[in-house]
Amino acid sequence: MAKSDQEFTPTEERLTPNSKGGFSVRNQSGFSTLYRLADVTLIVTAWYACHKFFDFPLKLDALVLLVTFCIGFQISSEALDLYRSWRGSKTTKMVRYVAYCWAGTCLFTLTCGYFFTNNATHSAIAVLSWFIISFLALSVWRFVMRAFLFKLRKTGFNSRKAIVVGATKTGHDMARQIVENDELGIKFLGIFDDRNPERIPENVREKICGKIQQAIDMAKRSEVDYIYIALPMSAENRIREILHYCSDTTANVYLIPNFFVYNLMNSRWQSVGSIQALSVYDTPFQGASEALKRLEDIVFSSLILLMISIPMSIIALAVKLTSPGPVIFKQKRYGLDGKKISIYKFRSMTTQDNGPVVKQATKNDPRITKLGAFLRKTSLDELPQFINVLQGRMSIVGPRPHAVAHNEEYRKIIRGYMLRHKVRPGITGWAQVNGFRGETDTVEKMQKRVEYDLEYIHNWSILLDIKIIIKTAVGSLFDKNAY
Repeated sequence: MAKSDQEFTPTEERLTPNSKGGFSVRNQSGFSTLYRLADVTLIVTAWYACHKFFDFPLKLDALVLLVTFCIGFQISSEALDLYRSWRGSKTTKMVRYVAYCWAGTCLFTLTCGYFFTNNATHSAIAVLSWFIISFLALSVWRFVMRAFLFKLRKTGFNSRKAIVVGATKTGHDMARQIVENDELGIKFLGIFDDRNPERIPENVREKICGKIQQAIDMAKRSEVDYIYIALPMSAENRIREILHYCSDTTANVYLIPNFFVYNLMNSRWQSVGSIQALSVYDTPFQGASEALKRLEDIVFSSLILLMISIPMSIIALAVKLTSPGPVIFKQKRYGLDGKKISIYKFRSMTTQDNGPVVKQATKNDPRITKLGAFLRKTSLDELPQFINVLQGRMSIVGPRPHAVAHNEEYRKIIRGYMLRHKVRPGITGWAQVNGFRGETDTVEKMQKRVEYDLEYIHNWSILLDIKIIIKTAVGSLFDKNAY
């Protein structure tokens, strides 16, 4: 029998009364302690390995760096809640949080080391190696531990039991996710609903295994760990009643709103006094993420500007000598939060469109100069935008900024178009490395570009940025859409 055919039919084993809670239910604090001890052990081991390999003196300064790093990592881990339960979350997300903690700790340690230790005690290469090895160790051991736990959970060990209250499409989808992701160690017991069959989607009716009162009784007998309430939001009174009964149980209770949850952009809860609000459209760059993204931009743009200063000077001279007009073309674009910014490019055309009507460059466009064609083909015309990045107007990676005239045109016909501006615009982006660079001569092309931009905002990570930068560097010389 295929998994999809058996997924929602509760077996006698699943509904066995008086079943005991999963191992991690009783030992979550133990897992947290284990992770903390393992992290400190790995950091100390990496430090000692670098001490032996690079043979730097084992003096007080070196110990101060070690203690500073350990304390800093624990503080940043607490701030980002790294040691919470990650059951139900992707391993890559957990490692991303490790990277945030690690990056902040490295910066903190280097700052303390600069002011409070003797730099001659340890070489820069030794400290850098220690930082890199510690990050790899902290990440790899989590991958290994998660893989081990996934295997255990698939055998039924360290598992929890879950039910869905509400035979809705959302409830059906939730049940499917529980069953199809058996590595999460969540055993699905069934869907419960009181409503008349005609009010329930046809493909869900046969999956119902009881009334809601039966579900509550199971929870009171400690046979259920998770209760997912997936009733329509219009059933507010019924939901409140169920929550009242669930307060007499020890089960974890979750509400699954049925308003396009999977289209929410970086949704998170916000506290406004004593009121909790769920963001529908939000930016991924808040708190540590914002600082990390800005640090990435400052470091990369500074290094790149140092490396390209001479080529930029040569290009500037060539632009000046080959055609009349300014070297740098400044154009108004929409930046973060839809605010207008000026972005810089080497002038590649004989005209400088920057008004209410802007014509996109096309193939064999007569406005493009001979030098400009080469600059646009190789993306060299965009090098001055690294100055915009350093200024904080742009990021190295993000949705490409469009002319103000194009924004005003497309925001009226493409749903979600302005959500691109929840982050800083970028020199390159996810849409560009997926083939949507250059002219967008149809609404469909612009629609696809927007889809890729929003996908980037949904899934942002430092690793994704690095991937986009590498693909841009490799592909810029062979891009047929650049003209």
